[in-house]
Amino acid sequence: MSDSQVQNENTEPTKKVTKPRKPRAESSSKSSEVATPSKAIEKTIEEVYQKKTQLEHVLLRPDTYVGSVEPLKEKMWVYDSEKQGMVYRDITYVPGLYKIVDEILVNAADNKVRDPTMNTIKVNINKEEGTISIYNNGKGIPIEIHKEEKFGEKKVTGGRNGYGAKLANIFSTEFIVETTDSSVSKKYRQIFRNNMSVIEEPKLTSYSKKEEYTMITFKPDFEKFNMSQFDDDITALLKKRVYDMVACVNNIKVYLNNEKLKLKDFKEYMQLYLGEREEPRPEIVYERVNNRWEIGVLPSSESQFLQISFVNSICTSKGGTHVNYIADQLADRILSAVKSKKKDANIKKNQVKIICGFR
Repeated sequence: MSDSQVQNENTEPTKKVTKPRKPRAESSSKSSEVATPSKAIEKTIEEVYQKKTQLEHVLLRPDTYVGSVEPLKEKMWVYDSEKQGMVYRDITYVPGLYKIVDEILVNAADNKVRDPTMNTIKVNINKEEGTISIYNNGKGIPIEIHKEEKFGEKKVTGGRNGYGAKLANIFSTEFIVETTDSSVSKKYRQIFRNNMSVIEEPKLTSYSKKEEYTMITFKPDFEKFNMSQFDDDITALLKKRVYDMVACVNNIKVYLNNEKLKLKDFKEYMQLYLGEREEPRPEIVYERVNNRWEIGVLPSSESQFLQISFVNSICTSKGGTHVNYIADQLADRILSAVKSKKKDANIKKNQVKIICGFR
């Protein structure tokens, strides 16, 4: 409080009192004394700026690495075990938890690109224990000393090039890596605990089988995702992603909780979206363009445009240029068909897209 404020408070409103000014030095001294208490509660520069380890930074800023750790309500496609098909409904899920599981699943699918002999993916979701395991056969991780890094491979896989598995590890209370290498007859197993802060020594044992595999088993740190377990909504969403593997990876057998899925390919996968429609069911228009493109179209049950798409085994639920690329071609063909029958039809491409629900 300044001297002038003290003077005004002690002066009656009808009187004007003139008080001699204090010397500048004294006034300065008074100001510094008043400011001292506020400085005492300020944080030091060491408290404001602290150096974090990479592990601490990831855990402190999860949104940057795995997405939001807060519950999100959104309408999405999920697998309904009772109806044995896909349903489009409101769910509440945590994007960060979904992401770390999806990263491991996409890694398993990516192995098909590295090793065409791979033919099996197995996923087990244990709600009671809060664990999930993802297995793929095919060439495992070589059990040998890594002498040099490798760069420049063409991007036809969907993972984060190694970051995804590590992020899943960091956001787990337990993370187990198991892989085999038949060339050296060895099996490698290593356990990480408490957000990767505890790293146990790897165990090497003999392995005599010819088939190689890699299996990741982990228990997400549910507390960091504001959850206590795998609830029904996130489980339904993850089951849907397991079924997606049939559509994304050619010539593989997919198992969910030890049961083989009764689907062979993308075309059969599309049947899951027909739901409980009355007979006769709508016809699915399907085309396999090449090894990289498969396209299917069927009437929407929601009276609006809905799309299910994948790029490198990643579910692109928000669509993208790849979806627009197909929708534009469909609109062009429909427009051409309409004008061939009625040349004076005053209709434009955007109108076709709206009527057909392509936008």
